[in-house]
Amino acid sequence: MFNAVTLSQIYVLDQAEAYDFYVGKLGLEVGSDQDLGFMRWLTVHAPGDPGRQILLERPGPPAMSEELAEQVRDLITKGVMGGWLGLTTDDCQQTYETLLAKGVEFTDEPTERPYGIDCGLRDPFGNRIRFTQPKQ
Repeated sequence: MFNAVTLSQIYVLDQAEAYDFYVGKLGLEVGSDQDLGFMRWLTVHAPGDPGRQILLERPGPPAMSEELAEQVRDLITKGVMGGWLGLTTDDCQQTYETLLAKGVEFTDEPTERPYGIDCGLRDPFGNRIRFTQPKQ
């Protein structure tokens, strides 16, 4: 049976903007950036962890009709189709300060939780991202 999760997907409206945000600001690495003709296959992953990739997918054909894709893009714009990602860090406060200096908008400041310290942000498309410094 299955033994790993290797690929997850979130919708983005603009893959160039998503590339700038996820690679340029968050510091993720590109796993794959291929023009497949019918779509751009753009994945990112945490540095040193290429076994778990995130597909930054623009809604559209062939997965859905252009009409449905337009409806999905409209819902993303309204903030009701956002996905969710969870990342880990060795130092939540330092990561928060580094990203804040890069202009990343946060929804939650670093907060002590039973499982560690975490905080939250949204990407430019409304996807929610949390990163956690797990308790030792």
